[in-house]
Amino acid sequence: MVFRTLPPRPSRAAARRAGQRRSMGRLGPYVAVLVLLGLGLGQQAQASTGELAPKHVMFKRGSGQSQSNPPPSAVGAGKQGNGISYHGGPIIPGATHAYIIWYGNWSASPTTSTIVTDFLTSVGGSPYFNINTTYYNGSSQHVSNAVAYAGATTDNYSLGTTLSDAGVQGVVSAAISNNRLPKDANGVYFVLTSSDVKESSGFLTQYCGWHTHGTIVGSDIKYAFVGDPTLGMSACAAQTTSPNGNAPADAMVSVIAHELEESVTDPDLNAWYDNRGYENADKCAWTFGTTYPVANGSLANMTLGVHDFLIQRNWVNASGGSCATSH
Repeated sequence: MVFRTLPPRPSRAAARRAGQRRSMGRLGPYVAVLVLLGLGLGQQAQASTGELAPKHVMFKRGSGQSQSNPPPSAVGAGKQGNGISYHGGPIIPGATHAYIIWYGNWSASPTTSTIVTDFLTSVGGSPYFNINTTYYNGSSQHVSNAVAYAGATTDNYSLGTTLSDAGVQGVVSAAISNNRLPKDANGVYFVLTSSDVKESSGFLTQYCGWHTHGTIVGSDIKYAFVGDPTLGMSACAAQTTSPNGNAPADAMVSVIAHELEESVTDPDLNAWYDNRGYENADKCAWTFGTTYPVANGSLANMTLGVHDFLIQRNWVNASGGSCATSH
C-alpha cells in the first residue's frame, strides 16, 4: 500500500473572466484551449456549441503546478473573509442531479458501477456535502445539501478511444439530444471513460478530471470528465490498495467528489474562487484529514452508503475558512 498526504495540487481555473482562456498543466496561464471549430469530431460533436467554454481542471498528484497570476478581475472581487470570494455568478440551487455517461467498455471492471453509483446515491445529505451549503449566490440562496443520482447511460466508443475536450462535450450533447438522458439545468453530467480511453488534452499527464459548462440543446449544461486511471495510478490515486478492493474506482470517486462540489459552487466558472483562481475543492486537493484503516489495510476517511471511501477534503466557507471532511 502506498499512501501519502500531499500538499494541495489544485486544478487551475480556466480563464473565466473577460473572455480570457486558460489551459492546464505545464502550459502558461493564459494560452488558448482547444475549440470545437475545425477539430473534425463528427456529427455528435456538432450538436454542441461552436466553441468550448473554458474548463477547470484538477491537477494530477505531484504535478507541482501553481497559480500566482490570477485574472485581473479576480483581484479584490466579490465577498471575501474566508479565503475564497464570490464573483457574482450562479450556483446550482436546490437538489443537484448527478448523471453518468459510461463511455467505453466497463466489462472488465464490474464493481466500478456499484462503487460510483453508491457514492452518488449517498453523498447528498451527508456531513461531507454539507460543506457546500456555506456557499451562496447574490440572493443569499445557499447550495442545498441534496444530491440525487438521476440516471445513467452508456456510450460504446461513439467517438473512438481518444476523446478531445470537444469530444467530451459531444458525448454529453448526444446523450441529451438522443433522449438517453434528460436535459436538466440542475444536472451535472459525468463522462466516465474506461481505462482504454485517452483524453487528448492531458488526462493522467496533466490532470485527473475537469468540469465546465456549455450550451447544449439550447440550455446551459454543466458537465465533467473523469477517467479510469488504471494506466496511471500514481498520477490520480492516493493509494494502491483501496477500501473497496478496486483502486481505480475508488480513485475516480475522489475526483468525482472534487468535480461535483466545484460544479455546484462554481458551475459557470464565475462564482466562487480565490485570488489565485482556486475553487473550493482545489484549496484542499490531495489532502484527506483524519483517516482510519479498513480490513484490507487501506485507508478511508468517511463512510457513505455501504462503502468506505478516501475522499479529498473540501473548503468550508465559514469561520475564516478551512479544509474539512464535514460541516
